[in-house]
Amino acid sequence: MVRDLPRDARPREKLLTRGPQALADAELLALLLRTGTAGQSVLVLAQQLLERFGGLSGLLQATPAALAPVKGLGPAKRAELLAVTEMVRRALAERLRERPVLDSPAAVADVLRLQLGHRAHEVFAVLFLDNQHRLIALEELFRGTLDQTSVYPREVALRALHHNAAAVILAHNHPSGAREPSAADAALTRALKDALGLLDIRVLDHLIVTRAGCTSMAQRGLV
Repeated sequence: MVRDLPRDARPREKLLTRGPQALADAELLALLLRTGTAGQSVLVLAQQLLERFGGLSGLLQATPAALAPVKGLGPAKRAELLAVTEMVRRALAERLRERPVLDSPAAVADVLRLQLGHRAHEVFAVLFLDNQHRLIALEELFRGTLDQTSVYPREVALRALHHNAAAVILAHNHPSGAREPSAADAALTRALKDALGLLDIRVLDHLIVTRAGCTSMAQRGLV
């Protein structure tokens, strides 16, 4: 049990005396969880969660449905984990509103991985940007199997006009984990670029999102 550890080795005391950077991932998570289960310390529970979801990144991408069956995670703990995830997502989005997104490709990737990387179905999202390429809004517009027949350029254009966007970054996830754009992805990008170009709205990139990271179609010469 945590209380059996020397005082300076307990996660809370360790954090307060040495700072949060001194704690291992399991110790940080244990502070959030606070209690374990019968016969299992909170540190053991935290370590098992990290192993089950593939580390902190995987845990932060976990859906409510994925967390629900985990022994030791009641409604209160699940709510806290999901709240932390949302706080991280919003903090990253705030960074993108403060400076051009093209100066922060890692932050863009982090936001999109948290937003889309864990989804079991395809989701198409758009980052709407002002004329200095700062984030105005991130919206999920379409779900399901994504191709030119299911993603409507008119709807994307209407949302861009609503936000008075000067540019956009397109994004959608690949639940399969495939990092490379497909031929359908390239065709969809061309259709949206042509439609938005008529309104003088630039398509800066189209990102393929997986749990492992993002692939830029612009870097592949497909935008």
